[in-house]
Amino acid sequence: MNVISCSSNTLKGLYDISSVEVGQHFYWQIGGLQVHAQVLITSWVVIAILLGSALIAVRNPQTIPTAGQNFFEYVLEFIRDVSKTQIGEEYGPWVPFIGTMFLFIFVSNWSGALLPWKIIQLPHGELAAPTNDINTTVALALLTSVAYFYAGLSKKGLGYFSKYIQPTPILLPINILEDFTKPLSLSFRLFGNILADELVVVVLVSLVPLVVPIPVMFLGLFTSGIQALIFATLAAAYIGESMEGHH
Repeated sequence: MNVISCSSNTLKGLYDISSVEVGQHFYWQIGGLQVHAQVLITSWVVIAILLGSALIAVRNPQTIPTAGQNFFEYVLEFIRDVSKTQIGEEYGPWVPFIGTMFLFIFVSNWSGALLPWKIIQLPHGELAAPTNDINTTVALALLTSVAYFYAGLSKKGLGYFSKYIQPTPILLPINILEDFTKPLSLSFRLFGNILADELVVVVLVSLVPLVVPIPVMFLGLFTSGIQALIFATLAAAYIGESMEGHH
């Protein structure tokens, strides 16, 4: 009985811990669902920026490209190069996916440093970059996992699963575990870096509010771009790996 009582107390303690939240959050109640409104608002702003930029880019293309058209063409060529390098000759269908991942993460990361989210008052919590929330980064990582499996299954059919027993069946548990660690590493790497960058800037601004935080903010912009590139490159590498069947 003591063991059962101890176990029930332990489970109750774990349940209580699981309900703890860091900071305050603003929620919308839609039907029976509780929606994290902060993430949705900032994500919609980022999507609007991307859609607006895309409309401007394709609205009136010129034979002799303008400076803006050159910029958008350079971005497209950069994404194509990343996709081709990691996926191989069959990279074409995956350029939109890799490009969407890169651009969404890049603009989300930069929005945390450039857009004045703090001036928008909410009933609870405050706005920040979408990638400053673990829900966003986990969703992006899970989308990458879905794309990874789809690429392998569409290329090889059920034979794709034979990779789990290569080069020897003894490695089956490790190969299965690898597919769980990939989205974990993608999501926590991105979330941790963006959260740490914003926290450092907030602390420095509160301590030395004038000149000192500016170099750190510029460094944050640089690392934010690097994080977007790392995420997109790894996503393309995982897709290429699943299609080729090598590690």
